[in-house]
Amino acid sequence: MTLESPPTVQQLLAFYLEAGVDCALTDEPVNRLSDPDLMPAAREAAPAQPVRTVPAAAPTIPSARAEPAAPEAAIQSAREAARTAPSLEALRALMETFDGCALKSTATRLVFADGNPQARIMFVGEAPGREEDLEGLPFVGRSGKLLDRMIAAIGLDRSSVYIANVIPWRPPGNRTPTPQETQICLPFIQRQIELVNPDVLVTLGNPSTQTLLSTREGIMKTRGRWFDYDTGTRQIRALATFHPAYLLRSPSYKRMAWLDLRAIAKALEQAKS
Repeated sequence: MTLESPPTVQQLLAFYLEAGVDCALTDEPVNRLSDPDLMPAAREAAPAQPVRTVPAAAPTIPSARAEPAAPEAAIQSAREAARTAPSLEALRALMETFDGCALKSTATRLVFADGNPQARIMFVGEAPGREEDLEGLPFVGRSGKLLDRMIAAIGLDRSSVYIANVIPWRPPGNRTPTPQETQICLPFIQRQIELVNPDVLVTLGNPSTQTLLSTREGIMKTRGRWFDYDTGTRQIRALATFHPAYLLRSPSYKRMAWLDLRAIAKALEQAKS
């Protein structure tokens, strides 16, 4: 019987990358087996608790509405902070110091926005990916290059548009943001839209469309449709279309995205007159 040789460092790194583990949470590895504060030790040190029997006639039923206070406090804190930001620069500074979202602790940096703050059109995606996390700018990877080609097709470039995400910090391994994380970050993107105040808002993909346009329908039903996005002071015309990452996976839908882009170009022309 022959034993297989242990994997090399390169093979291990390749395996982790394929599994989606492409970032480290700390600079140094942690051997948790040598940690003196392991849970089994804590259980041994804890005094034994007597077993209590609850009478069958009066069972203890936990409240279905009970929720941890921390997420609600974080959402409220985000709302208050966003509301006080008088400018995009002030909003960015507030987000840099905001500690209410756990994604900040695992991300490399804040991915705030890119483009022209005075743009007439604003694109909003869901969350940064690995390349965006490293550079601190939204849509700079493969999907970003496709987005550049999409906006170029209607005569625009990054100097004439504004680009952001609902979530400004990259979720570990590019996982889907939780509803709680989305609700915590929502006040920031809402304030960002208010401050940019574009003529046209374009939501890229299902998550940003459902979050910002308050719809539960899928992107196949919402794409190409116009919505009214209410900032509280004015109505902004909003259109949903496919996320560039989805178009890379499903290029057959590029034709439908092109129809959406033509509608966007027409709306911008109408807003000029």
